[in-house]
This record gives sequence, C-alpha cells and structure tokens, in this order.
Amino acid sequence: MPQLILLLLFAAVAWMGYRKFVADAEKLARRQKEARRQQETGTQGTLVKDPVTGEYRLKKPE
Repeated sequence: MPQLILLLLFAAVAWMGYRKFVADAEKLARRQKEARRQQETGTQGTLVKDPVTGEYRLKKPE
C-alpha cells in the first residue's frame, strides 16, 4: 500500500511538472511569434489603452 501511495504521488508531481513545462513552452512560443511579427513590421511594441486614465502605453512583457 505505501508503494501505491508513493507511485500516485510521483505521478501527480510528474503531471504537474509536465503541465508547467507545456505552459512555459507555449508562453515562449507566443513571445517569439510576437517578436518576429514586430521585426517584420518594424514596430517597437504594442500599445494598450489604460482603462482608468484613457492613455495608451506600451504593453509590458508578461
């Protein structure tokens, strides 16, 4: 019985690690795609509107 609990615990940790790895890989791919798009168009960033002040600011990296 302790072996089964240990195995399930190991499987849960491995699954969480896998999900974290996939999420990080997707975030990196989005950043690279955005950087590539900015380089192709010659822009220096993306403007987003601040809902409180109504001013436009450069989008901060995540």
